[in-house]
Amino acid sequence: MTRVLVVDDEPQIVRALVINLKARHYEVDAAHDGTSALELAAARHPDAVLLDLGLPDMDGTEVIRGLRGWTKVPIIVLSARQTSDEKVQALDAGADDYVTKPFGMDELLARLRAAVRRGAPAGPEVETAVVGTATFTVDLAAKRVVRDGTDIRLTPTEWHLLEVLVRNSGRLVSQKQLLQEVWGPAYGTESNYLRVYMAQLRRKLELDPAHPRHFVTEPGMGYRFEV
Repeated sequence: MTRVLVVDDEPQIVRALVINLKARHYEVDAAHDGTSALELAAARHPDAVLLDLGLPDMDGTEVIRGLRGWTKVPIIVLSARQTSDEKVQALDAGADDYVTKPFGMDELLARLRAAVRRGAPAGPEVETAVVGTATFTVDLAAKRVVRDGTDIRLTPTEWHLLEVLVRNSGRLVSQKQLLQEVWGPAYGTESNYLRVYMAQLRRKLELDPAHPRHFVTEPGMGYRFEV
């Protein structure tokens, strides 16, 4: 059965969606805030997410970014916000579709079916929110790093760099790709940025920063994360 995660802080909307989805043989989980949504997504691995942007603890675009850190699950935004700027922000953050409230249930369900079809993997695909090494664990959904039982504090830039490397675990990520994903399209050649922040990550997470086991440099090309 297809599992859908409904994220909305309006109980009547959640109730209507749950009833209609279950009547059509979907399995449904519901969250009323962003934190619960990210936790449920990591635990239950939904096949699609219906997401309101106006949540009590964080903006829905933050939830989208949190999900996109580790999963390609289809995300359909449900929002009363109608300006093109807000739609663009949600789509740029990684949403697949945008439905304006109030919406017709038949249209929403049609969009959901289309999103699930597009999101179905062509072959076996395993997504995980938690990546563990011998000494530390990275929880991509919770944006949390634990080493020897202790939370490791990372700056937003350190986290973003770590996230890109972990998402591409075992694969070489070029210097240009890292710079553009972490710092933006205008930063394609500032390799000194990478050297500084990679050194900081190694100091915080490697057992022997001078001889890194997990954050490997490929001279002149880029970096690779190894479990």
